Amino acid sequence: MAEQVRRNPVPSLLTSLLTDHLDPGYAGAAAERSAQHTRASRVPVALWLLTGALVIGLIFGIALSRLASGAAAVDRAGVDASAAVRAAQNRSAELEATRDELSEQVAAERDRALESDAAGGELLDRLSAVESAAGIDSVSGPGLSVVVTEPTDARASAVRTGSGAAVLDRDIAAVVNSLWASGAEAVSVNDIRVGPNVTIRQAGGAMLLDNRPIGSPYEVHAIGPPQRIQVQFVVSDAYLRMSTVAQLYGIGFSVRPVDDLELGPAIVRESFEAKEAGPR
Repeated sequence: MAEQVRRNPVPSLLTSLLTDHLDPGYAGAAAERSAQHTRASRVPVALWLLTGALVIGLIFGIALSRLASGAAAVDRAGVDASAAVRAAQNRSAELEATRDELSEQVAAERDRALESDAAGGELLDRLSAVESAAGIDSVSGPGLSVVVTEPTDARASAVRTGSGAAVLDRDIAAVVNSLWASGAEAVSVNDIRVGPNVTIRQAGGAMLLDNRPIGSPYEVHAIGPPQRIQVQFVVSDAYLRMSTVAQLYGIGFSVRPVDDLELGPAIVRESFEAKEAGPR
């Protein structure tokens, strides 16, 4: 009898690796998840939805309340700032009225003191000429009125300046300078006398004359011989400029003679004079 060949038994671990491709632990976990998915939920779905809706509503409510409180604070700050500006404007108007009243009293006392003799009268005439040249006295008489207005179409303003104003500070300055060159003896813009050291500036969409805001329509009044001023003004570069701007952007521009104009005094400011320095 032939001797039987002894074979090595196949290890059980190797057999399981060849036959079972998935670890039993993974299969158990998958079965547990399936059992949990099929198990009835203890909390109804409607209750979860209601709770979520309440939480979301609470969050939105808090956000809206904070937004409303912030807007209210901004509104209060705006109201307070507007009130402060109005109070400052009223105070400035009161001070200007007091200054004008005191100036009139000083001028009356000065005139009374200087009219007593010939030397005083001569000095008074010289002072009157200087005051007239400086624009610190009220004047009246015939003249020319130039009115410049903003266009009614806001798109025209945006095309020219990119802001809410189409009339520029250099437009008003050009008109004022041209009226002076045409023979005007006194000029005002929106009842503000244009005197020495008075500037016309623009800050954003606001027009400032002597650091005081002015708005459309811009009424430029010039006292002097109406015929002569008008004839010279209509052939000036400023007239050509404003006529072109009026046609392109719809800006209002009109010129007319006026029989009786009255301009108030200009604000008196300190003037400085430069002198040549002597040898050291």
